[in-house]
Amino acid sequence: MTLILPARNGKFLQDVLKISDILLRDEDDLVRKGYDGMLKEASKKYQKEIYDYIMKNKADMPRTSLRYAIEKNAPGLRRKAMEK
Repeated sequence: MTLILPARNGKFLQDVLKISDILLRDEDDLVRKGYDGMLKEASKKYQKEIYDYIMKNKADMPRTSLRYAIEKNAPGLRRKAMEK
């Protein structure tokens, strides 16, 4: 949760991605909400990088996490990310 505000401001992208890798398969709903929010906020400044990360990991990412992380993307990108 600590990185959500800095991620919104375009900081710590590599840390956001590393932490997301660690938490990707966590079962706890609150943990998921934390990293989902972090990815969503980071996508405001780093849309391509976050989109690429999501596309690379979407097979392992819970669907709710995926939907939340791509919420701010363009509709076409959201549709493509949600395809199986």
